[in-house]
Parts: sequence; structure tokens; C-alpha cells
Amino acid sequence: MVTAITNGIKVTVDATYQPEYSSPQQHHFVFTYKVIIENNSPATVQLMSRKWEINDAGMPIKIVEGEGVIGQQPVLEPGATHQYVSGCNLRSGMGKMKGSYFMERLQDGKLLVITIPEFQLISSIFHN
Repeated sequence: MVTAITNGIKVTVDATYQPEYSSPQQHHFVFTYKVIIENNSPATVQLMSRKWEINDAGMPIKIVEGEGVIGQQPVLEPGATHQYVSGCNLRSGMGKMKGSYFMERLQDGKLLVITIPEFQLISSIFHN
């Protein structure tokens, strides 16, 4: 589990390898990650979009961008928390992800760039 705090927004990520959905022989490794976003700032913010950098060992870095998270653009009042689970497939079985959330501070429309901390994606075949 890793955590980063930017402008009072705390982002915690916990990644898990999913062997039951993976096929190492076919170079298909499935990971899920749970993200908890806590608004510890005094302002109400809305998560507008995201940008992920996916590093699959030995492969070109993949950039994934889009609106919101899992189809939502949550509004977080001060003290509020939003969490979701998503997933990622790798070909190598080992990699890492990091990124940014782009949030709007609703009181003045200011755009905030919130760090998503880097986390490891390592399949069980590397733990033996």
C-alpha cells in the first residue's frame, strides 16, 4: 500500500495480483488495485479526469487518460472519501503504475493536479 498527499488530497493505492484470472503461459497477468481518495483540504473538489502511466517490464510505457474514474466524476466535500477498484493487465507479470488526478476546486474553478503514488505490480511467479 502506498500513499501520496497533494494539496490536502490523500491518495492511497493497494494493488493485488489476480492469479485466477491470469494466464502466465499466454503472457496475461491481471492485477486489481483499490484506490482511496480522502479530501483533507478545506475546499470541495470534483475529480474531473485522470492520467495513468503504466510500465510493463520490457514494454513501451503506456499512457491512459480519461474522464473521471470508473465512469464517475465524484465531488468530495471536506472530510469526504471516495474509493473504487479497477484493474490492469500486464504481459510481463511485473510492472508499476503511477499517475495524476485532475480535480477542480469548486469554489473558484482552480484546477488541481493530484499525485497518484507509484505502486508495484508483481505477479506471484516472481515470489517463488
